[in-house]
Amino acid sequence: MGMLDWTEKSGDVLQQGGVIAPDERLPWPQTAVMGVQHVIAMFGATVLAPILMGFDPNIAILMSGIGTLIFFVVTGGKVPSYLGSSFAFIGVVIAASAYAGKGPNTNLGVALGGIIACGVVYILIGVLVQAVGTGWIERFMPPVVTGAVVAVIGLNLAGIPIKNMASSNFDSWMQVVTFVSVALVAVMTRGMVQRLLILVGLVVASVIYAVLTNGLGLGKPIDLSGIASAAWVGIPGFAAPVFSASAMLLIAPVAIILVAENLGHIKAVTAMTGKNLDQYMGRAFIGDGIATVVSGSAGGTGVTTYAENIGVMAATKIYSTAVFVVAALIAIVLGFSPKFGALIQAIPLPVMGGVSIVVFGLIAVAGARIWVDNKVDFSDNKNLLVAAITLVLGTGDFTLKFGQFALGGIGTATFGAILLYALLNRGK
Repeated sequence: MGMLDWTEKSGDVLQQGGVIAPDERLPWPQTAVMGVQHVIAMFGATVLAPILMGFDPNIAILMSGIGTLIFFVVTGGKVPSYLGSSFAFIGVVIAASAYAGKGPNTNLGVALGGIIACGVVYILIGVLVQAVGTGWIERFMPPVVTGAVVAVIGLNLAGIPIKNMASSNFDSWMQVVTFVSVALVAVMTRGMVQRLLILVGLVVASVIYAVLTNGLGLGKPIDLSGIASAAWVGIPGFAAPVFSASAMLLIAPVAIILVAENLGHIKAVTAMTGKNLDQYMGRAFIGDGIATVVSGSAGGTGVTTYAENIGVMAATKIYSTAVFVVAALIAIVLGFSPKFGALIQAIPLPVMGGVSIVVFGLIAVAGARIWVDNKVDFSDNKNLLVAAITLVLGTGDFTLKFGQFALGGIGTATFGAILLYALLNRGK
């Protein structure tokens, strides 16, 4: 099978709730609609990550589309996945660039250099996996380690929305309104609306915010003048990387987290489709690594395979890689619309803060879910201590200095978990 000749399935498969395999596709009109849904699914997080780091959301969306196409080509169209902005970079990028939490990141270049370094490490791991398989990763990073590291990414970021994204009591209450809105959408709605819980919750909270501020004068009103004056089509603000050794050393270890994420995602898709995709694992790492390097070179965020889109596949049973090509092309078009970027920038900061509380919490719980799904035994002291120490190192932002270089909470937690597990596992 060539890369672009999917077997076409008739539209009635949709009504019958049948499965569409990665190498199959629905008729193009239905494939396009599914592509739009995947864009919406990745949208909230792919746009939220750059805003939290002070990057240009238009570039992030554009590079997510380009990255998804790169991934598609490198994996030969065999692995259904969307590549969006990775949250694993947020903590280290903020630390490396000393970003204050609002507006454009004035120290963007050093973060981009670090993202490129991370992508290169990721590619090298992929080449190694192509050569020798994934057994060594699974040995160094069993579920107790990957679960703890994923949980720490969310917990380490917890202070950002709570300390930096609410400057007044009104703002804090708006964060509450936002996360309650998202939670109610997640639990009370069904179907497509439920899938879009972050997006719908954000819109509801923004409307409530506008009524209270623009309408009743309670807080800082939403300014829509930027949207009106922005052009429909334009070139996004590309940025050039700056290579700083300390930033690269801080950000490059994120490759370990991306490997754990991608490994988990491919195993999830394998379980859902019944098609073993392990043979494409190395290619998937290389594709994701190249996409991260390309994104960082242009001013975009690091990218990763997206759990949101895996969730959409699980619900729709449509695993066709054609859908992701469509989604990628839509994202590229959106990337060239300054009006779209201005719309994103108009979202009130406390509403973004409330959404961040949900997203960071979901990351933390995703780590715990890895433990539950893999039945990690916490009556074993080795597992208990690896998890316990890792969580506090990351959440408390435990920092170790090596001369000029400082390894912050996410870094100490990641390396600490791997090294501690290796040390405690020696007697076994």
